[in-house]
Amino acid sequence: MAEKFNLNRVSMPKQEPGVRARNFKEVAQGYTHEMAMEEAKRCIQCKKRNCVSGCPVNVNIPEFILALRDGKMPEAVNQLKANNALPGICGRVCPQETQCEEQCTLGKKGAPIAIGRLERYVADWERALPSSQKPATKIGPSTGKKVAVVGSGPAGLTAAADLAKLGHKVTLFEALHVAGGVLMYGIPEFRLPKEIVQGEVQYVKSLGVDVRLNSVIGKIDTVDELLSDSYDAVFLGTGAGLPMFLGVPGENLNGIYSANEFLTRTNLMKAYLFPEYDTPIKRSKK
Repeated sequence: MAEKFNLNRVSMPKQEPGVRARNFKEVAQGYTHEMAMEEAKRCIQCKKRNCVSGCPVNVNIPEFILALRDGKMPEAVNQLKANNALPGICGRVCPQETQCEEQCTLGKKGAPIAIGRLERYVADWERALPSSQKPATKIGPSTGKKVAVVGSGPAGLTAAADLAKLGHKVTLFEALHVAGGVLMYGIPEFRLPKEIVQGEVQYVKSLGVDVRLNSVIGKIDTVDELLSDSYDAVFLGTGAGLPMFLGVPGENLNGIYSANEFLTRTNLMKAYLFPEYDTPIKRSKK
């Protein structure tokens, strides 16, 4: 195998430490077309698709990589999105090293295929296209059913997209002023740019999902009221928005933040750009 196959994966460009320490731009800069093609050619198209079984949503990994290798980019997009509505996000933040890539046959002798990097490349290729040129997603005939999805984090967005593709009419309720949930407030810009998240939100909207912001379920409506208000089902994806405190002395003092508040101030409210954004984070004197 060492003579027949390339056991070394293609490196991905990154910001140098001295540069990235002074900005919030994405650290990993992604493959060029040439890099993606070279990495895709490493895939040996195993008959036993361990990588697929290692993926929590069973993405058609060999198929999308083969389409990429053959230059059939719309097909690569469709293969990815058949089982995953958020490839631009998953290609960046999914722990592929313990899932699909851990099952890669090449990993037994060398470096596994960089599945996440290739997923990111395909997703970014599609995102750069004009709306009129994006590959169309197949949507089933209307079922006449209405579903309410509570929470627009990764679970809510995925559920909404999958339900819409099945032909259901979906309304997605988000408590905050922007959709994305933990993807927006919990993951730093340098790890997951917010424009990527909003691009995926727009894709979900393009499937016919009605996204309603500033809508706190439990205040504007209860779950029982949603079910009695013509919704046939409710999906609860409320996420990890509330912190768990330890009950230690001083945790309620000024300048003490829960991890949730710290991340929200930084990621969603851009505290690192103070005074351009009026959401500063107090700094210790020591």
